[in-house]
Amino acid sequence: MPDNEPNFIRIETHLHSCFSLDSLTTPETILKVARKKKIDRVIITDHNTIAGALIAKKLDPQRVIVGEEIMTTKGELLAFYVTQEVPSMLSPIDTILRLREQGAFISVSHPFDKLRKGAWKLEDLCEITPLVDAIETFNSRCMFPRYNHAAQTFAKIHHLFGTAGSDAHAPFEIGRALMSLPDFQNSAQLKKSITRAKYKKRLSSPFVHFYSRYAVWRKSKKQIEFPPHFPE
Repeated sequence: MPDNEPNFIRIETHLHSCFSLDSLTTPETILKVARKKKIDRVIITDHNTIAGALIAKKLDPQRVIVGEEIMTTKGELLAFYVTQEVPSMLSPIDTILRLREQGAFISVSHPFDKLRKGAWKLEDLCEITPLVDAIETFNSRCMFPRYNHAAQTFAKIHHLFGTAGSDAHAPFEIGRALMSLPDFQNSAQLKKSITRAKYKKRLSSPFVHFYSRYAVWRKSKKQIEFPPHFPE
């Protein structure tokens, strides 16, 4: 993935903070790792909340884009430039309408990963295809490469752009998948920039899923407050 093209930036499109039930990573840690790894933009996409992304945005407004991974009644959507939190378990159409009203960029999370409850049935995915901007064609947490290959094939057939992200829940996962593309400042500019996107794609070890299960266990035992409280 070329990083030296003029006006190109490196972006992480899918990662989670401790505001997701299955992560322990604070917004501060996300930013520290992003700076260390020279990642220009991070889109924090916590499950069904933008609280963690808003905290990170206050800490580093230029680097952080507020996103959300939203569970619908049919599968998960991945949204960038979210200004108003969208609740879970709405229909896909209702979710997309709410995101469109706020000008968000809409992708589809790991659509063919059958090991996750957010996977999509083909007929449901085809129904929303004309309504989204992209689908996630590479997710580092997919345990089997065929799930990403299926997403790439689907995107090609349906003339959709692809997003790639690490889906990081732990700090060491951040940056395993990145996109390099011309700089952008909003959703409309991203839609133009993504036409020139280059990708860095690395799968994570299957053992990263144990980290997520550990995070859920810690929070269920109330060893860690959830949702986490951060001083104003």
